[in-house]
Amino acid sequence: MSNPRLTLKLALAAIVLALATVLWLRRTDSEPGTTPGSAADSTASPLDQLEWLAGCWKHEEPGFRRDEQWMAPSGGMMLGMSRSVSGGRTVEHEYLRIEVIDGRLAYVAVPSGQAETTFMEADLSERHVVFAAPEHDFPQRITYERMSPRSVLAWIEGDVDGVSRVIEFPMTSVRCP
Repeated sequence: MSNPRLTLKLALAAIVLALATVLWLRRTDSEPGTTPGSAADSTASPLDQLEWLAGCWKHEEPGFRRDEQWMAPSGGMMLGMSRSVSGGRTVEHEYLRIEVIDGRLAYVAVPSGQAETTFMEADLSERHVVFAAPEHDFPQRITYERMSPRSVLAWIEGDVDGVSRVIEFPMTSVRCP
């Protein structure tokens, strides 16, 4: 006759040993200096400095609302989109992405079905990023600046017929739908 307590203890010991083996194997598969379960091929990217931009943002003024949403950096890019609503209807929309091209960030915009335009990183810090496309009609520069964890100031600027123009979009963080 078998001892039920001994059988239970042996079964538990086998489970603990199996788990310890799996964890050990998982750890030895990692690169030195990485934590278990982290991607061994992940490297620092300029995109990591824009983590603060990920999420949903809102700019509102009387009769006008602009919503902008950014996915967190992953797979070498951030994906975004925006929609502007006035008078109860969408007046413009934009598909966006930020990716690394030749070691620099690139802001690629496709506004309301227009041709794709690429703005290259002109300045980058922990709190702001400036993208520029001097040859573009308007805007020639796009800037995002983190004002606080819940607010971002975005603006577009450039020359229109020789006159300098700036349009600001103070945005607050909102819950993503």
